[in-house]
Order: sequence, then C-alpha cells, then structure tokens
Amino acid sequence: MSFLLGLTGSIGMGKSTTAQMFVDEGCQVWDADAAVHRLYAKGGAAVEPIRAVFSDAVANDEVSRDVLRTIISKDGSALKTIEAIVHPLVAGDRAEFREKATADILVFDIPLLFETDGDQKMDAVVCVSVPAELQEIRVLERDTMNKAQFELIISKQMPDAEKRARADYLVITDTLDHARQQVSEIVTEIRAGIDNA
Repeated sequence: MSFLLGLTGSIGMGKSTTAQMFVDEGCQVWDADAAVHRLYAKGGAAVEPIRAVFSDAVANDEVSRDVLRTIISKDGSALKTIEAIVHPLVAGDRAEFREKATADILVFDIPLLFETDGDQKMDAVVCVSVPAELQEIRVLERDTMNKAQFELIISKQMPDAEKRARADYLVITDTLDHARQQVSEIVTEIRAGIDNA
C-alpha cells in the first residue's frame, strides 16, 4: 500500500520544481494540471463535452484554455459548468494513476488541494511556499501573466498562511538546494514510518 502525499501551494511557489525533486527521490507524481492538459488535448475526454456547451472553446479538436478563460470572465456561471464536466474526468485520471503506480510514495500535485477537500484523501500534505514578494516576482517574470491576472488568481486561492498552517510538511523554495534538502528529509521521514508500520 503506497503512502499518499498531497503537494500544494499557490501560484509561483515552485510546486512543479518541487514535484520533480520528489521524482528524483523515487516517488511517482500525478499532476492535476497535466491531467487537465491531457483532457483538453486532441482526443481528450473533455473535448466533446465542452464543445457541446461552449463550442467556441474548441478549435482543431482541442479545448482552448484562453477561450475558456474569456468565457469565464464574461459569464459568472461558466466556471461551475466547466468544473462539472472536468472534475469527474480529472478524478478518473487520478484513480487510474493510483491503480497503476508502484512507488512506495505517490505524490499528488494539486494546486487547489485544500480548497477542494482533497487533503482528506491524503496520508499527509506538503505545502510549498516562499515570501509573497518573491512569489510575485516569479509569477510576473512569466510572459503569460500580468499583475491584474496574478491578483485575480491569488484572490481565488486559499491564503498561503492558511495552507502552511494546515499542511503536515513545509518546503520553502527560496533556493533549489534548500528545497531539495527539505524534500529529501520528508521522504526519509515518510519511508522510516512505512518501514516501521
């Protein structure tokens, strides 16, 4: 029986980099954002259901996230409709990963883990974090994001302080070496617990 470890943190905190560090330690990672990309890609399970509701959002048999964002910004009820389609498909993708995975520690990289009560299904949760100023610098360095978009995303996420308080483990991603050291310590502690169980 694998140990289920949730990995969460707000935008720009270094979650993807931290997830790769868990892979380097021999864990297997399921990435919620990557699952959505698979569902939205050509042949993905979300393409036809979304086309049926928002035909403008599908081009070349793929769902356009940019068009979906525009639809959501104009129509207050659109997000709930999209979530009703996508969330069950994401849950199915996650369940399939769990069935096939063989590592002793399975890491579930889920940005909205606490917001969706996903932490209830985990044995423990890791929160990645950095000071707010560094977070903003990182996000605005991406060409895809401006300050208004960043603030909108932050407003929809649980505050970092609350995530840190609810998590079992904290990884501060101020430097790669510091983050790697913390990940290694977490994996060592969990494996020691598994061995003693």
